[in-house]
Amino acid sequence: MLKIRTAHRPRTFAARLDSRTESTPIARQLLRAYLAALPTGDRYRDTAELLLGELFANAVQHTADAPTDRLIEVRFALTPDHRLRLEVHDAGTGRPSLHTPTPDDEHGRGVLLVNELAEKWGCCPRAGGIGKFVWALIAPAPAPTPATFLTV
Repeated sequence: MLKIRTAHRPRTFAARLDSRTESTPIARQLLRAYLAALPTGDRYRDTAELLLGELFANAVQHTADAPTDRLIEVRFALTPDHRLRLEVHDAGTGRPSLHTPTPDDEHGRGVLLVNELAEKWGCCPRAGGIGKFVWALIAPAPAPTPATFLTV
């Protein structure tokens, strides 16, 4: 009997990390591992890593009002229309807002980057009423075209 394997969309990946700056590279490493399992994961990688890093860093920075034992959850999933959905869940009450930083501002560009690079993004309250999650949809980068070689 011949058994044919069919490709399935990977399930949603979720992990909880300490709410500290040192967890940001761990979140990006988890994303790289998730994308490595996708046949076209490399088409999301650069934008996804940048946006996840910004969203996670914002969650760490802006959850000072949350209890110190609260974790930050990251979730990754490929949607049916081939968009990568990133979510960052935290226990903070603040919501991200889009504003234009001045040239002298040392911070405040993360949401601007998310707004420019994500196809869509938003912020929603978490189930249970504690905190929020920020999500972003990332379209795949165009497939590379075969190189054309010129002969001389």
